[in-house]
Amino acid sequence: MDFKLKIWKQKNAGSKGKFVNYEVKGISSDTSFLEMLDILNEDLIYKGEEPVVFDHDCREGICGMCSLYINGYAHGPDAAITTCQLHMRKFKDGATITIEPFRARPFPVIKDLMIDRTALDTMIQAGGYTSAKTGGVPDANAILISKENSDLAMDAASCIGCGACVASCKNASAMLFVSAKVSQLALLPQGKPEAAERVLNMVAAMDEAGFGNCTNTGACEAECPKEIKITNIARLNREYFSASFASEL
Repeated sequence: MDFKLKIWKQKNAGSKGKFVNYEVKGISSDTSFLEMLDILNEDLIYKGEEPVVFDHDCREGICGMCSLYINGYAHGPDAAITTCQLHMRKFKDGATITIEPFRARPFPVIKDLMIDRTALDTMIQAGGYTSAKTGGVPDANAILISKENSDLAMDAASCIGCGACVASCKNASAMLFVSAKVSQLALLPQGKPEAAERVLNMVAAMDEAGFGNCTNTGACEAECPKEIKITNIARLNREYFSASFASEL
């Protein structure tokens, strides 16, 4: 398979970027998208040209670092996958593929397709954890938790913090990410002691980082590789309003 690639090239966050055209030929349909970029870079290095910078790590759909905006879709035109799980058989032979970094003010470009997602870590540091002393590991049935809540908490905890929700939102909102991190703890007894402080601090960190507001278009849920539900945003709002009200008493 042969492809024409339009790839965003940018020296750093302060530089003006542009699309540069490349071609790759003889690509197997079973080749993953990142492997295709590896093949392109090997060819560029062989020619003495500068390779395309992109981010990746595990290549198993776990870390979320492979954050690319491909033909107008976060992680590409397949559903519920990260970029490393996207294969070239998803594209037609001879197709032109446009590849960009995730675009959001809190995600400055480091170089080319690599972005700085420190803003997500900052929100976790603001409250996405429990610090209460829980002692040793208790028996599984020592703390009673309904199956519904445990399932919802596990679903929320599957968020890998890739930033696809931010890139897909017209307002660059991080509400789905924050709501997943709040929900996974708000639904469990271990998260209750710090629930109010957690949600207030994480929302404040989100606002300070410059993320936009949620307008409930559902684009974040549609593009999330782990299929995090926007019902978590409703839970985040309830937690935030409750905490705000309690803090004013």
